[in-house]
Amino acid sequence: MKKAIFPGSFDPITNGHYDIIKRGISLFDEVIVAIGVNSEKKYMFSQEDRKRFIEQAFKDEPKVKVITYVGLTIDLCRKEKAEFILRGLRNPADFEFEKAIAHTNRRLSKIETVFLLTASKTSYISSSIVRDVIRNGGDYTVLVPDSVKI
Repeated sequence: MKKAIFPGSFDPITNGHYDIIKRGISLFDEVIVAIGVNSEKKYMFSQEDRKRFIEQAFKDEPKVKVITYVGLTIDLCRKEKAEFILRGLRNPADFEFEKAIAHTNRRLSKIETVFLLTASKTSYISSSIVRDVIRNGGDYTVLVPDSVKI
């Protein structure tokens, strides 16, 4: 069984994340969306809300599991018996950042990172942009799955 961990803060999940998960489903037997907990970060949405947004977005997809975790993603991979980390790339800056993490993860474990390029129609969307649109009263609904409601 091929399992992939798709880690992130998902504050909130965006249409870009949604697209990567949907495409990951065709590549893996299970995609575990793993919401990382970082005590240094201030989130707009609670961990419970972020988890609920993702679970509702994929409620009809049995190949998607949503969990929260603390610590290293490679440790979570071992615990979940996942051989892959799934990541989306929007731009060259994402690639440089993610490449360093992927090399480190492979050095520390046997975990492979699989990169998917975001669809052109979602490549400009980030959670920080969505949060900014929300803070300023804009129409965030065109940037996120229908499950994200505030």
